[in-house]
Amino acid sequence: MRRIAIVIFAAAVISAATASAAVRPTADAPIPQAAAWYVVNADTGEVVVSHDARKQLPIASITKLMTVIVALAHHSLNDVVSVDPRAARVGEETINLQPHERLTVRDLVKGALIQSANDAADALALSVASSFPAFADLMNNEATVLGLNDTHFVRPDGLDADEEWSSAHDVTLLAEAAMKLAPVREAVSSTTATIAGGRTLHTWNDLLGVVPGVIGVKTGHTNAAGWCQVVVVERDGVTLYLTILGAPSRAQRNRDLQTLAEYGVAQYRTVDAISTERDYASVSLPYGIKPIHLVAVRPFTVVTRLGTSLVEKVVAPAGVVPPVAKGQPLGTVQIYSAGTLVGTRQLVADRAVGAPSLQTRVSWYTHRTADRLAGIFG
Repeated sequence: MRRIAIVIFAAAVISAATASAAVRPTADAPIPQAAAWYVVNADTGEVVVSHDARKQLPIASITKLMTVIVALAHHSLNDVVSVDPRAARVGEETINLQPHERLTVRDLVKGALIQSANDAADALALSVASSFPAFADLMNNEATVLGLNDTHFVRPDGLDADEEWSSAHDVTLLAEAAMKLAPVREAVSSTTATIAGGRTLHTWNDLLGVVPGVIGVKTGHTNAAGWCQVVVVERDGVTLYLTILGAPSRAQRNRDLQTLAEYGVAQYRTVDAISTERDYASVSLPYGIKPIHLVAVRPFTVVTRLGTSLVEKVVAPAGVVPPVAKGQPLGTVQIYSAGTLVGTRQLVADRAVGAPSLQTRVSWYTHRTADRLAGIFG
């Protein structure tokens, strides 16, 4: 087979707003009752909606995500920790750890993330560093690595402290980093668990099992921080992180997160960008043979935001010389979103064409010569 020429057959536009069979107009973006909020598409980094997302605010127990990240960098899950008396003395939300009680890191991680226990977080911290300030240095070093430029930690438990802050933007980055760790994913997706000492843990995340697609990650509340939470929603092919800081009540925070989740998911549609049911190009053949059509080997779907246009480019030869096998690759179809290639599929011949016989070629040349002579003398 010899290719005659390579050409771009098409650069068509596929609209995400028209490619779905049942598209409804979306409402205006919700406005939560909170100091700041931030909703981002985890797959693309696209910000869906935000308000004061870089404002430095207290984040309460969401801090424990960083505590666990740092602790897991120094421990394995089966390591056994002796509870430092300083951790056992901490107040507010606890699991009543006793001085010098021995628990695995696995159990302390669950205590810190499911029950949001301050003593569990502090026990992890003091098993790694000699003091809270020393552990905070490790937390801040990791914050720098993660690009949390609006963040400064003072305590491992998130209790109110001077010079301690983060932002809705940074909390989202922190949650994304934490969710890369299997022990974190397991803990924050659990509504309950049982750990050493017969302790039964219960989550503070009211949205687990209530809002479809919520799989974590962390709540927080203090007098200074108000009601805070970061959640991740996986639904209809899209993954969204939603953060609210400084809500006036637990119930209001929950309502606003649910509204943000529904709004965010509604901004996206799954588009059948490449189909196996259509011809993408027609490729000519010599000697009067009927052209062959090029079809995609596999379909391709993409989740894209409403109003976003996808650009389809088909690259294929203008013509080929047989023989051509059925299913023989002859080109590609590419899908672009905002100038970025998001998917590609091979285009193959829809039928086989054998090498033309001598009789076919002679007959074709005879007819072509006759036509040309008729044109000259006609």
